[in-house]
Amino acid sequence: MKKKSTPLYLTWRGVFALALSLIFLAGCAVQPNQSSRSTAGLTFATPESVGVDSERLERLTQAMQGFVDEGKLAGVVTAAARDGKIFHFESVGQRDIAAGSPMTDDALFRIYSMTKPITGVAMMILYERGLFKLSDPVSLHIPEFADLQVYAGMDDNGNMITEPPDHPMTVRELMNHTGGLTYGLFSQSPVDDMYNAAAVLDPASNLQDMIDKLAKIPLRQQPGSLWHYSVSVDVQGYMVEKLSGQRFSDFLEQNIFQPLGMVDTDFFVPAEKADRLAEVYAYGPDGLLFPSEGFTNGPSYLVEHNFEGGGGGLVGSTMDYLRFSQMLLNGGELDGARILAPLTVELMHRNQLPKGLSDSILGANGTTFGLDFAIIEDPVEAEGYSKGEYYWGGAAGTWFWVDPVENIVFVGMIQQFGNGIPDVRGTSRRLLYQAIMEPNGL
Repeated sequence: MKKKSTPLYLTWRGVFALALSLIFLAGCAVQPNQSSRSTAGLTFATPESVGVDSERLERLTQAMQGFVDEGKLAGVVTAAARDGKIFHFESVGQRDIAAGSPMTDDALFRIYSMTKPITGVAMMILYERGLFKLSDPVSLHIPEFADLQVYAGMDDNGNMITEPPDHPMTVRELMNHTGGLTYGLFSQSPVDDMYNAAAVLDPASNLQDMIDKLAKIPLRQQPGSLWHYSVSVDVQGYMVEKLSGQRFSDFLEQNIFQPLGMVDTDFFVPAEKADRLAEVYAYGPDGLLFPSEGFTNGPSYLVEHNFEGGGGGLVGSTMDYLRFSQMLLNGGELDGARILAPLTVELMHRNQLPKGLSDSILGANGTTFGLDFAIIEDPVEAEGYSKGEYYWGGAAGTWFWVDPVENIVFVGMIQQFGNGIPDVRGTSRRLLYQAIMEPNGL
């Protein structure tokens, strides 16, 4: 798929380590802290105009700069909007240390698993068209999954034992990571080994190849029995293709990116934008940063490829994701472009876990899961601020949240792998909320 203007795609880079672990109109650099500018539905304003103390807010920028000064991060971009007004947009550090390139507001980032909420929105566009029900068996739309069995252990000879599923995996279970799929990365089991041996998410293949491989591998556990992070959203990308009759990237461009003015989000970075792609780093044995893509044997982000991973294939800018997030906060609309109905967005960030499952996912107490979003159910347990806040993050450290109580959206972008990543997510949340002088939630 090629965009009508300024095409930009990103290659899938393999399986994602989950890290609980914007550009204005093309060519315009964002200059934060000016109140007179606007960007097609999001207006820039002073912090005080939305009830935020600017001196206290400066602590957020100082903290991000501190992580850079300590050598823990190369660069950071953070942005926040309240009541549709962007009151914070700051870049610190460097986009490329070796090149001496400063981080810029329009830098491009591998957003990895922050692709997942976008794929979820694509699914719900088709849901609104009446093309599936959440209670549908996935095999109704993906016949290759009709005969999936479930791993049940190993016999004395080391052969795998399987059993029939208690019930067919449903679309709801596909969208809340309880369908029985896995990643091959976050747990150790014979099924995970089979994922790795089959290279389920081989970037040199395509979505149909992925489905054909998964159809030959048993489910890791019974559908609905466990929240387990998985390739479910990549399967959703395939389902979007089958239900829409379009290539996944074409559907996203036509139904999400173009209407929302997300001019820098896609599966591939063209040559004219290559100098905006932030370098990604890891930590060496000495603790120092060095360039590292994080996933081996993956294709270049600067080359178009067939595999368009709904679970983590996109690259984009901070402004693009801020616009996407604001659309969600607005109940499915931004700048006159209606993507989803308000009740559909509400459905996405409502607890969709099967009854009886813990409200703790990935060790995050007080947290439940909707349709491709994590949700704060208990702010005290989750160490959050607002009940109903929903969020997700990406493997290279990117993060975002939507707070319907305080009417805030926040996006943070870094490009960092490895143990030792500073707590940018918790730090940014604390330092943003301590600056709010006119809370809605009290």
